[in-house]
Amino acid sequence: MVDVTSKPETVREAAAACEVRMRPETFRLVETNRIAKGDVLGTARLAGIQAAKRTSDLIPLCHPLALGSVSVEFHPDRGRSRIGIEARVRTTDRTGVEMEALTAVAVAALTLYDMCKAVEKGISIEKIRLLEKTGGKSGTYKRRSGLGG
Repeated sequence: MVDVTSKPETVREAAAACEVRMRPETFRLVETNRIAKGDVLGTARLAGIQAAKRTSDLIPLCHPLALGSVSVEFHPDRGRSRIGIEARVRTTDRTGVEMEALTAVAVAALTLYDMCKAVEKGISIEKIRLLEKTGGKSGTYKRRSGLGG
């Protein structure tokens, strides 16, 4: 682990996102809450929040952090049969929360897949990415639009 003891505690925030692509029939089942395992988005939200809180247990060199807040939001796109997932994590600490935000969206997406796999095995989890981060020595980062930033 990197030694962060001499760094000052500052407010740190990060947002990450991903997309889950599926067939229109599967999307309709999720949207109408007719997946046999239950409430897909509610369960995926809880899984994402729990994952953010346990990131240091999953990723070997991440520092355990006392998170101040974690939110996981879903952005369904019926026309493209996709569900966007966005997580935002905030803390006051000596190191950033980018990994916690990325872990939250990844686990939320994996939970969505798990709950829907009986209906469709070809669901795709795509474009896991950091959207922005603030705080700390490196300051603010905001992804530029498109894939490059």
